[in-house]
Amino acid sequence: MTGAAELSKHAQAAPVGWFGFATAHRASIASLVVLIFPLLLPFTALAVNILIYGLYALGFNLVFGYLGLLSFGHAALFGAGAYICGIAIVHFALPWYAAIALGILGGLLMALLIGALAIRTRGIYFAMVTMALSQCVYYLFYQAVNWTGGENGLRGVNVRTIDLFGLQLDFINPLTRYYVIAGFVIAAFFVLSRILASPFGAVIEAVRENESRARASGYDVTLTRLLTFVLSGGFCGLAGALQALHLSIVPIEIMHYETSGLVVMIALLGGMGTFFGPMVGAAVFLVLENLVSLRTVHWQLIVGVIFIVCVLFFPAGIWGTLIARGKR
Repeated sequence: MTGAAELSKHAQAAPVGWFGFATAHRASIASLVVLIFPLLLPFTALAVNILIYGLYALGFNLVFGYLGLLSFGHAALFGAGAYICGIAIVHFALPWYAAIALGILGGLLMALLIGALAIRTRGIYFAMVTMALSQCVYYLFYQAVNWTGGENGLRGVNVRTIDLFGLQLDFINPLTRYYVIAGFVIAAFFVLSRILASPFGAVIEAVRENESRARASGYDVTLTRLLTFVLSGGFCGLAGALQALHLSIVPIEIMHYETSGLVVMIALLGGMGTFFGPMVGAAVFLVLENLVSLRTVHWQLIVGVIFIVCVLFFPAGIWGTLIARGKR
């Protein structure tokens, strides 16, 4: 049997039992959770933030969890989607759907640019190169005051109504806003699930597990890394575009290295290399941030201690550890 046939068979074969059912229908199950999510939280704005940052972490996890590359430059992909979506609305008065499409394209192109320069490096060198390139992008957007607003951010990204097949939706309404954004997140679930279940998804994991063997099987490891990084940029660009519509402003801090560090923490907290882990990590982190910050201004210290405890007792992340125990 050829290497391609083996990988294809591996990608299509699902585990047996309840875990196999959950794996085969992971996008559908995740979508159902997203639909009922506003009922579980105290206010809708928090649920929207969890969706957006969960989607951002979902894109990052494609590189970090499934490919095995640690990137500290994903803020550039997230920010590029947000800024290009905002510029399309503010400076060119484009409709919301065209702005979102351009935001996704911006994330893809930014990932292609950064990936082409960084993808041949390994380990900590890849992390440092991506962070350096991301900071260069941050500086360029910071200096382009006429387009991005500089340190004041890009203001006026106002979308009040969503025209959907002749139906006017009030985007100002928090619940309507949530479900509009949830529609894009659910679509991203199914796209990502299809990628991971395809032969290409098996190749991604093969490169992570044994790069030399994947190369010996005839696969272009460098091209696989680059394509995966670009696909990750598409998901992050979509998250950035949705963030711009949600906030009606694009702050320059969205491209800062702290935004790259945040997504690493979310992925580790939820469970890298798991489908729903990024959403769990985003939910846990943002809920903790909101609850603890109401009690004390030193919330970062307390959340940091909780994060350390989670890492000690859930080494594969919260969701990753639960899955591992469920398999046993």
